[in-house]
Amino acid sequence: MTRRQHLRIPVVLFSLILLLVTVLGIFGAIATPAWGNNYNKEFLLNADLSGRVLTDSSFTKANLRNSNLSYSDLQGVSFFGANLESANLEGANLSYATLDTARLTRANLKNAVLEGAFAFNTKFEGAIIEGADFTDVLLREDAQNMLCEVASGTNPTTGRDTRDTLFCP
Repeated sequence: MTRRQHLRIPVVLFSLILLLVTVLGIFGAIATPAWGNNYNKEFLLNADLSGRVLTDSSFTKANLRNSNLSYSDLQGVSFFGANLESANLEGANLSYATLDTARLTRANLKNAVLEGAFAFNTKFEGAIIEGADFTDVLLREDAQNMLCEVASGTNPTTGRDTRDTLFCP
C-alpha cells in the first residue's frame, strides 16, 4: 500500500462518522418533543405575556394577578390553583386548559376561547365574558348560572354565541 492509500482510510472513516453524527443530530432535533415552560408557583404580578405562544406550559398555583395574557395561545396550559384575579385574557385561546380551582375574579375573558377547558371549581365572580366561547367547558351549576346572568356577545373566532355555549335559558 502506498502512503496515499493509508491516508485515505482515516479520511473516509472520519467522513462517515461525521455524516452519522449529523444525521443523528437532525433526527434528534426533529424527534424531540416540545415541552411547555414551567411557571409553577411563580410570582408574576403585572407580567406582560400578551401575544405569546405558551401551549402546554404550567402555571400551577402561580400568582398572575393583573397580568396581561391577551391574545396568547394558552392551549392545554395548566392554571390549576392559579391566581388570575383582574388578569387580561382578552382574545386568548384557552382551549383544553386546566382552570380548576383558579381564581378568575374580575378577569377579562372578552372573546376568549375556552373550548374543552376544565373549570369545575373556578371562581368567575365579576369576570367579563362578552364573546367568550365556553363550548364543552366543565363548570359547576352555580358558576354556570352566575355566568349566564352576564353572558352576551358572539366569539369572533368561533362564531358561537356566549349564551349558547353556556346553555343559558
